[in-house]
Amino acid sequence: MINHNGKIIPESSKELQITNRGFLYADAVFETLKYSNNHIHFWESHYFRLMSAMRIFRMKIPMSFTPEFLNNECLKLIEANGNKNLSYSLRFSVYRYGNGKYLPNSNDIGYTISIEELEQIEYKSRKKYKVELFKDYYVQRSMLSNLKSSNKSLNVIASIFINEQGFDNAILINDAKEVTEFINGNIFIIQGNKITTPPLGSGCLDGVMRKHIMIICKQLGFEPVESKISPFDLQKVDEIFMTNSISGVQGITDYRRTNYSTQTSELIQNELNNIVS
Repeated sequence: MINHNGKIIPESSKELQITNRGFLYADAVFETLKYSNNHIHFWESHYFRLMSAMRIFRMKIPMSFTPEFLNNECLKLIEANGNKNLSYSLRFSVYRYGNGKYLPNSNDIGYTISIEELEQIEYKSRKKYKVELFKDYYVQRSMLSNLKSSNKSLNVIASIFINEQGFDNAILINDAKEVTEFINGNIFIIQGNKITTPPLGSGCLDGVMRKHIMIICKQLGFEPVESKISPFDLQKVDEIFMTNSISGVQGITDYRRTNYSTQTSELIQNELNNIVS
């Protein structure tokens, strides 16, 4: 089941038209949300990021789009799937209505919410996680790269690359050859007490989990820093980890024949689970 503009319909429904601008021009933004323990994690942060993206895309935000209304729309879909005690991943997509070519003839919007059941209620890391650098195409250092938009061609191509090569994820670099992020999450490196992540100016996603993990790191006594990272730095650090809204924190164990500890990333993950439980 999906929620399409407030109506619960089957996923197989033909209500979504082939002329949808999200399909034709990637004229859409979205949020990936995790639900467990009867609430959506970090809902307020997701909501404000979605509103910001809609403004940058010059979409018309309906007066009804309050935090309470959109949260209830998500909960309505969860209830329709039958069990509020499980854990779910939700994708909240907002697309622009109207026809036109590149120039839309309307800035009004529609929305869909899709749902997928998760195996784990808590955030849980995989024990082995092998990554590689993806260098075929580059992330652009632009505000648009900070947004969670439907234009994810680079991420799709990089995902095909790691699947063909037998890796679990890829590290993306920008047009200045700086480390930017993973395919589906932000990157952090640990050296001693310092935990570094690329700044938004690098073109990385303005991740919700990124923001909250930086707060957690500081609370645990670490020094979180936003600073440029060179690919050459990666094999000199103590740990590397990824963050996103579904996995939480995922420690990297293998990059280019270098093995890494996950001790600190596991500590951060445990604290994250304590906060959201």
